[in-house]
Formats: sequence, C-alpha cells, structure tokens
Amino acid sequence: MSYKVETVLKNVASTVGEGPHWDDATQTLLFVDINNGKIFRYNPGTGTNDMIQLNGPVGFVVPRSNGGLVVGLENTFSTVDWNTKTVTKMAEVDSGTNNRMNDGKCDPKGRLWAGTMSKTFNADQANLYCLDTDGTLTKKVDRVTISNGLAWSPDNTIMYYIDTTPHKVYAYDYDINTGNISNQRVAVDFDAVPEFKGNVPGPDGMTIDTDGNLWVACFGGGMVAKFDPKTGAALQQVSLPNATKITSVAWGGKNLDELYVTSLRSGIPDSEFQTTESLAGSLFRVTGLGVKGSPAYVYQG
Repeated sequence: MSYKVETVLKNVASTVGEGPHWDDATQTLLFVDINNGKIFRYNPGTGTNDMIQLNGPVGFVVPRSNGGLVVGLENTFSTVDWNTKTVTKMAEVDSGTNNRMNDGKCDPKGRLWAGTMSKTFNADQANLYCLDTDGTLTKKVDRVTISNGLAWSPDNTIMYYIDTTPHKVYAYDYDINTGNISNQRVAVDFDAVPEFKGNVPGPDGMTIDTDGNLWVACFGGGMVAKFDPKTGAALQQVSLPNATKITSVAWGGKNLDELYVTSLRSGIPDSEFQTTESLAGSLFRVTGLGVKGSPAYVYQG
C-alpha cells in the first residue's frame, strides 16, 4: 500500500509539537507547542494557522461541548476562551512536585483523561487523572514516568494507555458508564518488536482506527507504527522525512482518513537541524493509508 507524506507546516513548533486533535465541528486541527505555551488551530481548507499564547507549558488541548477549549496548563486542567484569551483554572494536580501536564484526551462519554510527567523526567513520579463531566477529579493510575497516548477500542470496552519510559502500551478493561478501568495488561511491548531491530524508539502519542488497530508515534524512530493490540504485532511503519522525534498522531480531514503527525524540535543540535533533522518540529499529513479514524471526543463537562 502506497502512502503519501506531506509537510503541512514546516518547523511550526520550536519546542515540542504535540497533542493533535481534529475538531470535526470546525474542520480544523488543534495542536500545541508545549514548552512555548502555544495552541495552534490549523485550517487545511484555507491554509491558515491561528495561535494563542498561554503563560506556561501546555500539554494538550481539546474542545469543550459548551464552547471554548480545555487545556493542560502547567499542572492544571484549565479552560481557554479562544476569542477573549481568558484562561480559567478548573483543577490542579500533583501539587508540590515539578510535574506538568502531558498528553490528554476525552473518552466516549466526554470525560477528560490526562496525565503528568516530571519536568526532570523523574521515574514513577507522575499520574493519570480523569476529569469527569461533573468536575470530579480522580487519580486513575499512579507511579507513571511519562504519561502519554490514550485511545479507546471501537466497541468501547478497552482503554489503551502509554507510559513512554517502560516502552509499553497498556490495555485496561474499560467501563463506559462509570469510567472505571481494571485488569491492566501489556498490549504492545516495544522492546519485543523485531522490526525495531534493537533500535527501540519510545512510544509517545497514539490514536486508533475503525478496525481497532493502534497507530503510535515512535519518538526517536522517525516513524508512526501500526499495531494489532490483540497480538502486539507491528503491522506497518510509516516513515517521516528529516524528523526522528515523532510525538503524536490524530486522524483528521473530511473523511477522517488523513493522519496528522507532530514532532519535536527542541534539543536538536543546529548541525543536525540543518541536515538530517531539517523538518524537526513540523506538522505532517499522511494520506493513502487505506484506513480511517472516528471523530475525536470532546469534553462534555
């Protein structure tokens, strides 16, 4: 199967491009530049890329059903009004630590799940939280190192979750009515994937297609890998040009069959940025994959 990779926004993120979310209602892609505190809204129909500047690192952005956005700002869940630029704190997590929010996503019931990570990458210091639609905040997983990708199976019975440092995609039994998760097991072990040939990347952001297969951003691998979560087998690798630190993925486009991919720029030496990493920090779009995603969920609180 032949796919096509386009560089949609070259070097758009100067630190960590992350958190792509296709807003079906507006046909735009929301994403962030974490350490610059920027939220972007890219409109492929017009080619415009609007931006809001926040006062601190921002780990994720999702729309809210009753208007505005919810973001992971520093170590908070906060709302943002795009027009007025007003930021309002909803809840604070991991107080007294140097943790910040990282990846976040809504589940099929519109609850918002988001996790943290230590700014100094301390092991077992982070957590995964769920902000329910009534505003109740619950810690769901503790002793995490780098909380990352989230996805729910098409039949809404399994939640997939990535902690980057152990190189694992975990699966949990998921109760859509209560939001409870249980029976943690390993769906994909990156250290056991023969296709990586010993050069094991870190699993980062993640999405799922309508067939139930996972698409995982491979940080340090310059690719997105497709997995069967039932067997842990790698089914396909999608290579991105001149950017090895791939951070996250999201289905978008009119038919949800275009895969948007973010990447990291910060920490890459100028000598590499001018040569082998010249597209670091770019937003890519992959077409011709022959599969599609479902509309991304929004926060219903």
